[in-house]
Formats: sequence, structure tokens, C-alpha cells
Amino acid sequence: CENSVYSSLRKCLFCVDKAIECYTKATKLCKDKKVLAVIYRNRSACFLKKESYTNAASDASKAIDVDAADVKALFRRCQALEKLDKLDMAFKDVQRCSTIEPKNKTFLETLRRLGAEIQAKLKTTFSTDSRVQNMFDILLDEEMDKDKKEKAANNLVVLAREDAGAERIFQNNGVPLLLDMLETGKVEMVLAAIRTFAGMCTGHKARTMAIIHLVGIDKLCSIMAVDNEDIALATSDLFQCINDSLTGGDQRIYGKEEALVLGLKKILKVCGQIPDLPDQLPMTENTQLIASVLLDKLWDDLRCDPERDHYREVCDEYIKGKFDPNDMDRNIHAINALSGLLQGPFEVGNQLVGRQGIMEMMVALCGSEREVDQMVAVEALIHSSTKMSRASFIITNGVSLLKDIYKKTKNEKIKIRALVGLCKLGSAGGDDYSMRQFAEGSTEKLAKQCRKWLCNSAMDTKTRKWAIEGLAYLTQDADVKDDFVEDEPAMKAMFELAKSKDKTILYAVACTLVNCTNSYEKKDIMPELVQLAKFSKQHVPEQHPKDKKDFIQKRVKRMLKGGVISALTVMVKADNLLLTDQTKEMLARVFLALADDAKDRGMICAHGGGKALIPLALEGSAIGKIRASHALAKIAAVSNPEIAFPGERIYEVVRPLVSLLHPERDGVQNYEALLSLTNLAGLNDKLRVKILKEKALPEIEQYMFEDHDHIRQAATECMCNLVTCKEVQDRYLEDGNDRLKLLVLMCAEDDEKLQRAAAGALAMLTAAQKKLCTKMTLVTLQWMEILQRLILHDQPQIQHRGLVIVYNILNSDDNELAKKLIESEILEILTVIGKAMDNPKRQLVIDVARTCLVKAMDLGLIKPFTTPS
Repeated sequence: CENSVYSSLRKCLFCVDKAIECYTKATKLCKDKKVLAVIYRNRSACFLKKESYTNAASDASKAIDVDAADVKALFRRCQALEKLDKLDMAFKDVQRCSTIEPKNKTFLETLRRLGAEIQAKLKTTFSTDSRVQNMFDILLDEEMDKDKKEKAANNLVVLAREDAGAERIFQNNGVPLLLDMLETGKVEMVLAAIRTFAGMCTGHKARTMAIIHLVGIDKLCSIMAVDNEDIALATSDLFQCINDSLTGGDQRIYGKEEALVLGLKKILKVCGQIPDLPDQLPMTENTQLIASVLLDKLWDDLRCDPERDHYREVCDEYIKGKFDPNDMDRNIHAINALSGLLQGPFEVGNQLVGRQGIMEMMVALCGSEREVDQMVAVEALIHSSTKMSRASFIITNGVSLLKDIYKKTKNEKIKIRALVGLCKLGSAGGDDYSMRQFAEGSTEKLAKQCRKWLCNSAMDTKTRKWAIEGLAYLTQDADVKDDFVEDEPAMKAMFELAKSKDKTILYAVACTLVNCTNSYEKKDIMPELVQLAKFSKQHVPEQHPKDKKDFIQKRVKRMLKGGVISALTVMVKADNLLLTDQTKEMLARVFLALADDAKDRGMICAHGGGKALIPLALEGSAIGKIRASHALAKIAAVSNPEIAFPGERIYEVVRPLVSLLHPERDGVQNYEALLSLTNLAGLNDKLRVKILKEKALPEIEQYMFEDHDHIRQAATECMCNLVTCKEVQDRYLEDGNDRLKLLVLMCAEDDEKLQRAAAGALAMLTAAQKKLCTKMTLVTLQWMEILQRLILHDQPQIQHRGLVIVYNILNSDDNELAKKLIESEILEILTVIGKAMDNPKRQLVIDVARTCLVKAMDLGLIKPFTTPS
């Protein structure tokens, strides 16, 4: 039959259609892969002649799959892809052709031509003319999808903000099109048209005059009268742009560097506003905090040292320019702007604080008779005393002033700020017990006053927020931590404030919780270095007696009882602008500390802690995501995942857990991640597939070779739950690796948990893939001895797994192997187990042994025997 087809091919070469038909028949008859590749390559040539380029590319690909170096197939696919306008893919194919045959002139010429075409296409694609024309084509197409039209209209707005884009819109007959968009009456299209006109009118008098002439003032006024606030505001902005362009009132500077200078100065102006002074900008309570966040964001987005130096210079010039010995209002404006920098890009603000006279100005303002001066100065002192060197200066020069302000002022706002300033200075030594800044008991008194204000619900939220700020500093002292968690009303008051609408409090609450749980980063100090430091008379940090583990555990229990989990779950839901990566990291640290005791993890799940941890594990700083993932692992390792993470959330947990398998994570994280993945893999196929999709399998296999017994055992248990997946089974069927050998040898280990997991995996693999029954006897000469050891084991679970493996071998269709097994001592062992009296504790083992004997009889390897009645 094949001969007749090939004969037809030779006769019908003159007819392309007939040739395609014959080649198609040949593909169904041919079994030889190499011959089949030639047939596909030839049919690809026929499709090229027929200009059926998609089919040509497909057939050429099938030929290439068999032989990646088939230059004819590669070149034919290249020709087809070029016709399909997939130039980059065609270029790759002809590049491979020229590598295989570097002297082939056709390949070299095609390579050069395609390279030039790609460059021309890129130039056209990214040119302003092309972008404008593309937007117009979409908007003029009546059959185009509505969403695409709206997107194109919005893209025109963006293009109109560039001078080149605005000019091309105007030159390409864009004004009539924009008028058509206005006539649609659709809000999105009307807004896009008005905003595009605003961009075209900005900074260009001649173009503005032309647009007024073409559109007409009456038309613009009629649009402004539409009953839609967004359209009215956009039209007002258009009139402003028209007025500025015609009168020369548009003094804005265009360009990235100039925009940064202008933007920075405006943000610093906002930071420097003092609401208590006249002629200030209108602001909300959070405006200045948001301005600080914006300053920090701008700083983080800078990518090189010259840009950062320029940023510092602009800030420095602005602050210095505001200082005036004859105008106190300008001075406090400068100090307030500096406070904004210290709350945003701290290193910029801290560098400015170091300028000569700045700290002295702050201290001098504290002694001013004006309350507004005192308030601004105290806040600046609070923000600037983060560094120990600054704190030392203020302790020396400003503590007495702060104390006087605290005692004498009747203004509660200043009083609380002075208290927080004292709190921050009192905590300047951190958790170093030997570096207390104030006399014994002073920090406890400050903390007591903070707790008193915190519990006073009659006070406004902002003042109570400052009380939490004070505790955030003071709780670095272990005595203060203990007093705070024992003061249940104060603790609950803080949790309630954390749940309030004012989310600017989150950072201070998170700091307090981190301090109380001792979940901040701790450096491991080598004992040898401590002795060396003492010998050289260097300072050695001392741990507070109440910072030891048993005290920390007691504090954690009290916090859990006080409702900390409910507060944390609400805090996690805050807007990302206020819930910064640093805050997220602190919340993750707290969760990890709270989940340390397995007995408490049920309570964490019951109050929604598992759900709250998922976003912390997926978004935030690298350290924060690791801590949150570790907390998830602790919960998933000992809890029922379906209860801890109900519904679809259980699938979101997999990725954070897999991230803990990375070699850079520590052993505890690896171990608990493996335990939790084992728990998840035991639930259903969908979760097992999800684990494999997250590429966890190579890491799990790697940990099966780990020297650490616990990690190796956990990895093997995880693999045992994954072997039901076809993908895992295929990996064990592959040749050239030691996966199966490792499992077989693990069955001989002394560690019973490891032995049970390995035997379980082997039992399921040999049941699913009969070829593995034969393969396991080839990977090690000790297989028979290991199998005997399993079925003689005194632990019923391990013995049962060994007997299942024996049954799988008997059922594997390898009669020679089954015969070899029965001719060994295994038959005697099976007989002894099978003849045993029924025993509820070992019945499963006895039943499997009997099933093996029945199978051996079915195979004709043994004669029937009588079981006890």
C-alpha cells in the first residue's frame, strides 16, 4: 500500500493539490519517524506553492521536531513565517540555517534582508506618526470593539501631552475626528476628546488659535453645560489651557529633570505647611503624611547616584532658602518640611539635620514662647532622633526643655508630643539593657502616662495616636513590654484604634507589636567575640532578663487572649499607600511570633489569621514575604488546610510554601514548608497539580538527598503524597537518574518514619506503573533483601507497604520476576503471615499476604493451600 502511495507521488508532482493529497495519505501510513519528517517537509513545500502559509509553517515544524538541524524544513518555515509577517520568528529560523550552512548565499541574503525589514518595522511601530495613525484607524473603524475604541481614545490623550504627538494629531486631520468623538455623547469618548484638545492647546499659541477656529467657542461652552461633573471639570481645564497659551500665562517647565525640581519643591511646600498659621494651603489630617510617602516614592524610583545627588541638592536648597533670622514663620516652615523628609526618605532628611545650626534651631524653637513653634520643633526632634548620634545630642541639649514643655504647657497637643519626644529619647539605647538613657523607672512612668492617654476615649484619635507612637519607642524596654501586655484595657484600646478608619496609626501599632513579641531582627553574637570585646574594654550589649523566651511566650499568650489576631486581620486590609512594605514586614514578623507555639495556631486560624497571611506572603519586601510564608507553613503543617484556608484560598497558599524550599532559606523553613506541602498534597489531585505547576518537584527531590534526617524524612513524605500524579511517575520511569534507586535504598533505613514514607511511595509507584516493578530490581542488587526486611518489619504500617510492593511485582506481567520472587524466602514469609489467625491489629497485613498467595496460585507458581477456619 505504501509503495502505491509513493508511486502516485512521483506521477502527480506536476499537480500541487494532488501531491498534497498523496502526502496526506502517506502521513497516515508511514510509521518511520525520519521518513514521516521528509513527507511533512515536502508537503510544506506544496503548501508554500499554494500560498497556504499557516499549513506550510505547521508541517515544517513537525519535520523540525524530528530533526532540529533539517535546513530545508527550517528555511521553508522561515519563508512561511515571513509571509505571515512574523519576521522575528522567521529571522531566528534563517539564523539557524546560516549557522548550519554558513556559506549558503541564499541563507545569508535572507538573513540580511529580514534584519533590515525588522529594523524598519520597529522604527515604524514606535514612531509617533505610526502611533497616532494607529489610534485613528481604531477609532474610525465602525466594527471595532467598544473597549478597544475607548482605550485608543485614552491613548490619544497621552500622546497629546507630548509636543510631537500633539502636532501629529493636528496634522493628521485629528480635529474633525475629535469632534466626531464629541458627537457620540458617550462620557468616556467625550472626556478623551476634551483632554486631547487640552494637551494639543498646552504651550502652543498657533495650534490653539487653529483649534478655536475649527471647534468654536460656542461648541466648547455647550459641552461645559452638560450635566456631568467630570466633563465640566475637563472643559474648564481646556479653557485654562487655552487662556494660558494665548496670554503667555503658562510658565510651566517641561522635561524630566525640571519636572522633578518643580515637583519636589511643591511637595516640600506641602510638608512645610502649619495649619495654625494664616495663609496656609487647605489640607486634611493626612495630607502631610501622604506628601512624605510621595517624597519617599520619588526617592526610591531614582536609579543612579547623579539623580539622587540632584534630589538632595534640591531639598537642601529649599530648606536653606527658607531660613530667615527675621521671620520665625519661615523658619518653622523649613523645620516642618524637614520633618516631612525625615518621615519619608530618612537618609536625605538625616543628612540635612547634620547641617550646622539645624539641630540648634530645633532646640531653640523648643524654648520659644509661641506654642506653634514648640509643636513644630518637638515633632522635628522626634523624627530626627532616630540615629543614636542625634539622640545623644538632644539628650544633652534638649531633654530639660522637653520636660519643661511637658510640665508647663496646657496645650494637650504639645504635651503629648513632648512626651513622645521623651519616649523616643528614652528608648535610644534600643533593647540593650546596659544602655538605658534615663534613670531607673523613668521609662515605666512615661509608658504609664502613654497608656493612660491611650485608654482615654474622650481624647481625640490623633492625640491617642501619639500615645501609641510613644509606646512604639518605649516597648523596646522589656519592663514596659510586660506592663503593657498586663494592662488589658490599654492593649485592647490599641487594637480598637488599629481597626479604626484612621490607618495612619498602622506603623506605630506594628512597631509596638514587634517589640512586645521580640520579633525584630536579632544578630547572632558569637561567645568568642563577646569575650574579645570585654577583654578590649569595648561595649557589649546586654539582654534584659525579661527578654528571655519564657517571658516572651507569656506576653504572646496575653496578646492572643486580648484579641491581637482580629486587629492584625483588619490592619492587613488597609490601603497599600499606608500599608507600606515595611509595615507589612512587621505584621508578618508578629504573625510568625504568634504562630510559634503549635497550640496557638488553631486560635490564629479561627480569627482569620490564615486568610490575612496570604497577601503578606505574596506582596511586600523580600524578608516580609519569607516571614509570612513561614507563618503559613507553621499553620498548614499542623492544621487542617481546608479549615485554615477555606475555599479557593487554599490554592493561593501553595506558592508561598514552595518559595520556602529555595536553598537560601534556612533548614527550619525548608522542613516546615515540606510538612505543610505534604499536608496539602494529601488532600486532592488539584492541589497536587498546583504544587507541580509551581515547580516544587525538583526542590523536593533535592531535599530527599539532604543529610539532615528530619528534612530528608519530610521530603520523602511529601513525595509519597505526590507520586499519584502522572508527571511524577514519568520522572521515575526516566532512565539515567537515581530517583528509584534512592527510594528503594531508603526502604532499608533505620529511621522508621523515613522507611514508611519511602515504602509507601514505592508501593504506589509500582501499583501505577508496572514497568517500575522490573526497574526496581535493576537499580540495586539488594532489592530482594530490602523487600524481605520490609515484610518482616514489626511495624504493621511498614510491613503492609512491603507486602503491597510484593503483590505489585506478582501482578506486573513479568512472569520471570514473579517466579524469582516466589522461589526466594519471600514465599515462606508470605505463608507464615497468611496462615496467621485473624487479628484486628494486623488484619490488613494478613489480608494482603493472603492476596499475594492467591495471586501466586493464579500464576501457577504455587499449589493451593488450606486457610485456617
